[in-house]
Amino acid sequence: MNISLNIPSAAAMTSTASNGKYAVETNNLSIYYGKFRAVKEVSMKIERQKITALIGPSGCGKSTVLRAFNRMNDLIPISHSEGEVLFHGQNINSPDVDPVQVRRHIGMVFQKPNPFPKSIYENIAWGARINGFKGGKGDMDVLVEESLVGAALWDEVKDKLQQSGLGLSGGQQQRLCIARAIAVKPDIILMDEPCSALDPIATLRIEELMRELIQNYTIIIVTHNMQQAARVSDYTGFFTIDENRAGFLMEFGSTNHIFTNPNEKVTEDYITGRFG
Repeated sequence: MNISLNIPSAAAMTSTASNGKYAVETNNLSIYYGKFRAVKEVSMKIERQKITALIGPSGCGKSTVLRAFNRMNDLIPISHSEGEVLFHGQNINSPDVDPVQVRRHIGMVFQKPNPFPKSIYENIAWGARINGFKGGKGDMDVLVEESLVGAALWDEVKDKLQQSGLGLSGGQQQRLCIARAIAVKPDIILMDEPCSALDPIATLRIEELMRELIQNYTIIIVTHNMQQAARVSDYTGFFTIDENRAGFLMEFGSTNHIFTNPNEKVTEDYITGRFG
């Protein structure tokens, strides 16, 4: 029988150095699709209330690692993993941990904006309800407004909350999806190429929003855009591929270090566009 995650209070988290500093950790994480090892032995520590970017060439496993942080890979029948993903000291890959509980604490924003075919209001409310929201109409009104304010969208939509979320621009739809994610009060927000379908102006707005959100959340982003990684992230992990086509973490550190003085030549070659 699945059990809930034992998540400590904010005060308890900050009282413990390891829990207070790191939002999530991986220890020798390997991910398989059938017999093929797509990702091998990734170990890294993601700091709380920072933005960590995962970069690397196509097929290096960075999105697979991102999905491992909230067990989205479970939705692929042939996928399985070895090693640990620690969240508040618990291995979320343990068979007695409920993946639905994991996803309540670790939300996700996908590459293509995917609002529900519902009103702007219901995009927030419906997601909150299915995640256990028990308040009345007034409480929901407050939650919807807070979430849209948090996603820097309230001023643009406050007079049309009953209109379809599908009628918004691409950038607004992506911010609506971010609002939907933060409505359930997660600890971590995962973003898989969140700006790849957006124009430069909308991309800049999402990047500004990310920097605002880390006052309250930890963000992990996968991006192919080196300029974006350099602009928004505090830490960067560079993934590449070994001779068996398995992705692995070549180098991890502060974004400034990775982009200006990386330890590995292959990291420098990728960032400067010599390969990848």
